[in-house]
Amino acid sequence: MTALVDRLLAGEHRALARVISKIEDRAEGYRDIVAALHEHTGDADVIGITGSPGAGKSTLVDKMAAAYRERGLSVGVIAIDPSSPYSGGAVLGDRIRMGSTVGDMDVFVRSMSARGSLGGLSTATTDAVRALDAFGKDKVIIETVGAGQNEVDIVRTADTVAVLVPPASGDDVQMLKAGILEIADVFAVNKADLDGADRTVQQLREMLREATVPTGHHGVDVLDGDSENDREEAENWEPPIVETVANRGEGVAEFLDALADHAAYLDRSGEREAVERQRYAEEIRTLLRTDLQDALDAEIQRRGGIDELARRVAARETDPYTVADELLAPIESCLDEESATR
Repeated sequence: MTALVDRLLAGEHRALARVISKIEDRAEGYRDIVAALHEHTGDADVIGITGSPGAGKSTLVDKMAAAYRERGLSVGVIAIDPSSPYSGGAVLGDRIRMGSTVGDMDVFVRSMSARGSLGGLSTATTDAVRALDAFGKDKVIIETVGAGQNEVDIVRTADTVAVLVPPASGDDVQMLKAGILEIADVFAVNKADLDGADRTVQQLREMLREATVPTGHHGVDVLDGDSENDREEAENWEPPIVETVANRGEGVAEFLDALADHAAYLDRSGEREAVERQRYAEEIRTLLRTDLQDALDAEIQRRGGIDELARRVAARETDPYTVADELLAPIESCLDEESATR
């Protein structure tokens, strides 16, 4: 494990690919690897790209990677695909649209399965971002499955979130009101050469003016409140709307500039540190929930399985609350003993 980490930190692409495979498969020892990489992270700028199917996310990400390379920056791309119901692996084959940087060793592209995660992002995604960060990638781009209320999970991983909206998409714009509006730090109206682009831009501007909550995925609730200026600036961040025609590369430079403006804002306002703390707090909670569920599943099996417990409840031999209390009792007892020894 130590040798693999050392090879990754030395810039060996094969080691990076192997580490991400271990992370995605949750192979034995992956947690030790991620833990060892953590102290080497914190330098990458993580960008989330989401939007409805057909908005042109893959094409725009491809052009973004090429543009960043022209600026001398290294890039890592994680494309989250729907999970196969049979293998759990990624099923989309549209990564051929990310062809502008084929053969460029400073662009690492990896498709990962959502693995049934409610928000489209599995815990493995966060760990893969950490691996790319430790490897030394300047920009890490996460492309999600699509846009919807559950897609807000990208907030927990990305520094800047961009939402793509195709033109003349009344339903898509309406959907933004259901929750996506609040997570966008930057909007891109892609395929802006099509009819309806101007109307879509106008709709977005009206929605932003009418918003009753802070827009952008870094709201004031994540700030410490130590500085009134910081709080005021956080409230005043207004997501810009950029028009792009990704398949022709039009508007990509302006889009990257908008992303850079948001990154500068995070540093200027001091919000980046607050968001990072929030991110790690949520990651700890997620890991605890996962580990606790695994421990409870094992305890349930020791007690005859969930069907047996359900049978006892149905037979009125016990009740659901008592079953839950009995399952949690060993864990609570261990925690109490640990607290008593401190």
